[in-house]
Amino acid sequence: MIIVAGWLRVKPEDRGPYLETCREVIVDARSAEGCIDFHLSADALDAGRINVFEQWRSTEAVDAFRGSGSSDDQQTMILDAHVEQHEIVSTTSLT
Repeated sequence: MIIVAGWLRVKPEDRGPYLETCREVIVDARSAEGCIDFHLSADALDAGRINVFEQWRSTEAVDAFRGSGSSDDQQTMILDAHVEQHEIVSTTSLT
């Protein structure tokens, strides 16, 4: 399993518009082969932060979906980012 997690930083006034531009990407990702979960969300404490979380069945599934990345409009709104991809070898269900 692959987890992609981290954050993006935007101006607080750009967070809503940025997330709105991501709606189609989120819909596409969630219907993509190998996607278990995918979301981008507004941080509850920091008005300029967007949290990133993706869960995929394999690296190949991530690579097949990834494409060219953010659009130019989205890229201009991102001030900073820290997103990492993790390969998970073991999982324990907590529910």
